Amino acid sequence: MKFKIAILGAGNVAWHLAPALEDAGHEITEVYARDIQNAIGITERVYSAEPKDDLDFSESRAKIFILTVKDSAISELADQVILPEDSILVHTSGTMSLEILGYSSASYTGILYPLQSFTKGKKVEMDEVPFLIESEDEGTLQKLKKLAKTISPLVYQVRSRDRKAVHVAAVFGSNFTNHMIRIAEEIMQRQGLDFEMLKPLIIETLSKSLQIGAKKAQTGPAIREDYETLDEHHRFLAYNEQLAEIYRLISQDIIDS
Repeated sequence: MKFKIAILGAGNVAWHLAPALEDAGHEITEVYARDIQNAIGITERVYSAEPKDDLDFSESRAKIFILTVKDSAISELADQVILPEDSILVHTSGTMSLEILGYSSASYTGILYPLQSFTKGKKVEMDEVPFLIESEDEGTLQKLKKLAKTISPLVYQVRSRDRKAVHVAAVFGSNFTNHMIRIAEEIMQRQGLDFEMLKPLIIETLSKSLQIGAKKAQTGPAIREDYETLDEHHRFLAYNEQLAEIYRLISQDIIDS
């Protein structure tokens, strides 16, 4: 089943999702952004979509409208967009509930959440991205499942409460992990050392964690309860009280777990 789809938003998710949908055989009819140049930036990645900077989609040929905007903008756009009859409005947020679309003009609502970190210009293999879907309407749910499966075989039906848990877990596993690597970079740079020497360790750690489980893969002074080394590291970080406290808290959590 192929769908006609409009994208509302021109950020990182739209940058990846629009061409992936087209590659799967669907037609992107329009791309909306408040700044028309941003919409054009996405339409240039697909065949014949029209850029728009207004929210009147009453004459659109699309049947599915995908909100790919930041969480704080979802409610406002959902309430303001003018949609044709029998339309399906979905958002792509990991944390916002389905109910946030309840006051829109859409006939049906749902969620199509791609569980991945997206950055413009950085290629993502979309067939390896899990998609979490939800809808109160069974017919809409089946359409979203068919749509998602044209992009990736990894499609899961997950309700809003559980999807929020997934998103929190993703923040720990992805965003916080990335932040820790940034801290490691800064520590190396402060000492005038080459961060390249840490990369094999980081790659091996992540690989091992995913292969055998993070609990079994844990190493280091905290899991060994090597308090002498922990104290030494803490003293080394005295130049930055916040980093020293992060180190203490995480080390203690490893010990307690």
